[in-house]
Amino acid sequence: MYQLTQDVIDSFSKIENERQKHLITTLAAKLHEYIEDVQLSQNEWEMAIDFLTRTGQMCHGQRQEYILLSDVMGISMLVDEINHHQHEKQTPSTVFGPFFIPEMPVRDYGASIVEHADTETEQLPLLITGRVVDPDLNPIQNAKIEIWQTAENGMYSGQDAAQQLGNLRGIFYSQAQGEYAIQSIIPVSYQIPSDGPVGELLNFSKRHFWRPAHIHFMITAENHHRLVTHLFLKDDPYLESDTVFGVKDALIVDYQRCEYSAEMEQKFNIDSAYYKVDYQFVLAKEQA
Repeated sequence: MYQLTQDVIDSFSKIENERQKHLITTLAAKLHEYIEDVQLSQNEWEMAIDFLTRTGQMCHGQRQEYILLSDVMGISMLVDEINHHQHEKQTPSTVFGPFFIPEMPVRDYGASIVEHADTETEQLPLLITGRVVDPDLNPIQNAKIEIWQTAENGMYSGQDAAQQLGNLRGIFYSQAQGEYAIQSIIPVSYQIPSDGPVGELLNFSKRHFWRPAHIHFMITAENHHRLVTHLFLKDDPYLESDTVFGVKDALIVDYQRCEYSAEMEQKFNIDSAYYKVDYQFVLAKEQA
């Protein structure tokens, strides 16, 4: 170890919070160790600074390039694995992703999140139903369910100027028995953005940009751990090679086509054939 490295570590010794001190000093030590191991050149360091600077410049309220970088490096899923493996009975979590937008419209039970439809292609509704429960299968009432997904063109609202900001997004609340119902459309596989530093990295590495079709969920409830997860579609060609490493087997679902019924039109205003997915979300309890 260089004396410089020890001097840097010692310079943080007055941090009062022991956990924070450990995080910062360990990071400094590991960074110095890496630079020493690879014998980083001045030119390489300047390239790294430029890459990180441009990554930050791509971040704004509706896109987070640093989250995207964390995702493609597998860091997001490693943090997820470390922090959630102990909740074995909870629905598996996965990456948060860079395209969440807070404070989206609150929608009624069974309402649709589609605000901007692609009129060039016929899209049958997708009805997602199920329950939110605890590990003992007791229903959780009033759980907040935030949902977002891409449109037919593989882009999220906020990313695609042609879409209303609330398109394919919304907030729902579980009912008395934990039940929820949401209308949407079948999601599609899509490529993550390639117009920034993360795209440069993937092109340089000869990696593909594809994510399998999925729908994002973030579910919160009082006295329970927050759940951030996806539902992936069975048989998607990118399930085995998700560019952000986010697929877990328990999150893969199949959907069935259902024919029109007067009951469903009366209950959910679905006046055509539709697709249906049923999924039960399990939230781990917080320790007392």
